[in-house]
Amino acid sequence: MFQLIREWLDRHFSDPQMLMLGFLLIIGFVFVFLVGEMLIPVFAAVVIAYLLDGMVARLQNLHIPRIASVMVVFFLFMACLLILMIWLLPMLSRQIGQLLQQLPSMIAVGQNELLRLPERYPDFISEAQIKQILDFVGTELTNLARRILPLSVASVRSLISILVYLILVPLMVFFLLKDKNKILNWMTGILPDDRGLAIEVWREVNQQIANYIRGKIWEILIIWTASYVTFKLLGLQFSMLISLFTGLSVLVPYVGVTVMILPVTLIAYFQWGLGTDFAYAIIAYAVIQLLDGNLLAPLLLSEVVNLHPVAIIAAVLVFGGLWGVWGLFFAIPLATLVHAVLKAWLNRRVEQTPQLENMQSN
Repeated sequence: MFQLIREWLDRHFSDPQMLMLGFLLIIGFVFVFLVGEMLIPVFAAVVIAYLLDGMVARLQNLHIPRIASVMVVFFLFMACLLILMIWLLPMLSRQIGQLLQQLPSMIAVGQNELLRLPERYPDFISEAQIKQILDFVGTELTNLARRILPLSVASVRSLISILVYLILVPLMVFFLLKDKNKILNWMTGILPDDRGLAIEVWREVNQQIANYIRGKIWEILIIWTASYVTFKLLGLQFSMLISLFTGLSVLVPYVGVTVMILPVTLIAYFQWGLGTDFAYAIIAYAVIQLLDGNLLAPLLLSEVVNLHPVAIIAAVLVFGGLWGVWGLFFAIPLATLVHAVLKAWLNRRVEQTPQLENMQSN
């Protein structure tokens, strides 16, 4: 048994470059898993700098010095951040407050509708089943309130952390853009020399991640804007809040679209009931998602490696469970990394098979 395992390991992991690639992946995974939560501001700054670097490169192509390009892009970023803080956050806060105020009346309406079901459909549902459903919902709401209470108690500390992040993240973004080449050279200097396969994998993954992140950012902004304009024209309450989460739902393929239909349906129902306006809201949401899935996403993400839907859902579940929101955001890039590693490993095996056969024949 041990001989078979040893032969399998020698056959598949005798290549020094494969060992080096595996070592780097394990070190990176363990590092992120252990200290990832503490380094969230750093990761956020890296992602933002990664996105802004494309704009810096375009300005450099126009023969503008890098430092000037960095300054222009950074000031645009700070202007967008200022608009976000002055205009968007107060609006979202106001709509969240209105939603919390109306939540008890929405729950009461929902309870009344549930209590009418045994009268309308006595053959399908009974009063005892309705009581069980209401008890379950009441228990879940109580548990939710208990979880929210500690968050409210710690709100002062969270506010201080947010203020610190608002200072640290832009500062790190500026230095990551300004000293990009120095940082990359330093990182390259501390890596082992025998890393040819790792560099090959990184080049492929880097291109895929760049296309994916930039495409997803544009997809979020377009879906967010289209949803807000549509819901605003329809007169749907909490249009900014709903449209924001509709845009963010594209981060979780298949799952996000399915989950977001529930709040859209409930808010439209509590506002209008089962009428024409309710139907218009649901149809509008469905049209936006159909255009996104069949036109916008293929157009923006056409250069990203196509993964099977099962692989995408599995990646969302695994990486989302490990790293929460960041795991959901990077689920597809990380799945692309796994795909690139497996592809490089298989190609390496195909290249080495004739050499191994020659050595065995000799």
